[in-house]
Amino acid sequence: MSGPSSTDRIEPYVWRIVGVVILGMIMSILDTTIVNVALETLGHDLHSPISQIQWVITGYLLSLAAVIPITGWAARRFGAKRVYLVSLVLFTLGSALCGLASSTTSLVLFRVLQGAGGGMIMPIAQMIMAEVAGPKRMGRVMGVVVMPAMLAPILGPVVGGLILQGLPWSWIFFVNVPIGIVAFFLGLRMLPESDLGEPGPLDTVGLALLATSAPLVVYGLAEIGTTGSLTAPTVVWPIVIGIALSVAFGWHALRTERPLLDIRLYANRVFGAASLTTFGLGAALFGAMILVPLYYQQVRGASVIVTGLLVAPQGLGMLAIAPFNGRLTQRFGGGRVAIVGTSLLCLSTIPLGFVGASTSIVVISLVLALRGFGIGLSFMPTMTAAFGAVRTDQLSDATPQMNVLQRLGGAIGTALLAVVLQRAGAHAHSPAALASAFDTAYWWSLGIAALSLIPCVVLLRAEQRPATARRARALAESSVEPLGT
Repeated sequence: MSGPSSTDRIEPYVWRIVGVVILGMIMSILDTTIVNVALETLGHDLHSPISQIQWVITGYLLSLAAVIPITGWAARRFGAKRVYLVSLVLFTLGSALCGLASSTTSLVLFRVLQGAGGGMIMPIAQMIMAEVAGPKRMGRVMGVVVMPAMLAPILGPVVGGLILQGLPWSWIFFVNVPIGIVAFFLGLRMLPESDLGEPGPLDTVGLALLATSAPLVVYGLAEIGTTGSLTAPTVVWPIVIGIALSVAFGWHALRTERPLLDIRLYANRVFGAASLTTFGLGAALFGAMILVPLYYQQVRGASVIVTGLLVAPQGLGMLAIAPFNGRLTQRFGGGRVAIVGTSLLCLSTIPLGFVGASTSIVVISLVLALRGFGIGLSFMPTMTAAFGAVRTDQLSDATPQMNVLQRLGGAIGTALLAVVLQRAGAHAHSPAALASAFDTAYWWSLGIAALSLIPCVVLLRAEQRPATARRARALAESSVEPLGT
């Protein structure tokens, strides 16, 4: 197989490789959203409250966050093709085991295994595509690759609803098995071998600290819903220990030549502000994504397929604004666009805080579409600004950090809003009372999104420095949209 051409023409073999890796990416991307419409069914069949069954989503997101930082090292150590194939095996095996799970505990454990594979699929796929396409053609290739990420919020709930309408919930996981098998054999046959340089030693201490700190904090938050107390030992101690381990990771990373995550990047004000914005937006987005399906199912009595369709407007809003992100960021800067997007996200969340048991579905759909616009205007420009603020040799550290923070934010936001919803709806015995519980959860979601405005302002101020602005414009002009959804 010949290497990439020096011209801008993209050879057919490049598109074939792109098609192979997209097949694997679609599975992991859809699985982030496909389970949302199944939470009500899972909670009922496995006899678990929302504070427990939300771990099906939270555990998956935490597992993604844990493995993303090691993908670069693993690809250099074992080869991108081999790691990609192993990731497919882990994801497919995890999917099969999830379908066979008979309890919430076993399902969450198998979701963690599934996430360990899913977390590596996308970054490894990006590395493979970058190598075969070459820098001159990467923008055009990524323009095609970004579509599955943008379609996931639309297709995930709809596909999940279609499956649950006529099949047991286990099939939302079993459906991945044949796709995973086909993707594995196509990858085995068609993907090229790669040489990404010397791997260096793996930061095992950093990995251990990072992999335990975040789950402990999220576990402590989730225990609030179980114990009903903010001061219970099972709430306080996991959070305290998790925060202490996070501080220990920071101390370790500053004193290690090649840490798992280079936190020195946060000395860059643009990157630091963009990272905090991404964390907050991840919490607001992924946390709130469990609320809409549950509202339609529990309050309005909608079927799973109808629920999947009614969730789609938010994804459509994100998709509609996606083609304009690069040009808007190039013209106005990532910070300014992110402020507009986050403000729109906040404003469009306010009506959801007043939704009742009989609010017009058309009104809710329009509000969700506006939220999609806000999310689309927030995520991509923020990530573009972050990548534009670092040197080329720092991108291999910056990329996983942004993805990790987004997933951690999503896990914490999901756990927090699930607890808020359960506590607010603990004594709700009518649709109106239950709708009020969802209103409370959305006010919390608004608070999370509003906090993201603070780093957005810092990002805007820092981004106005001439050197940073030039790098951000150059990245926006390249039309490479970072995959973060």
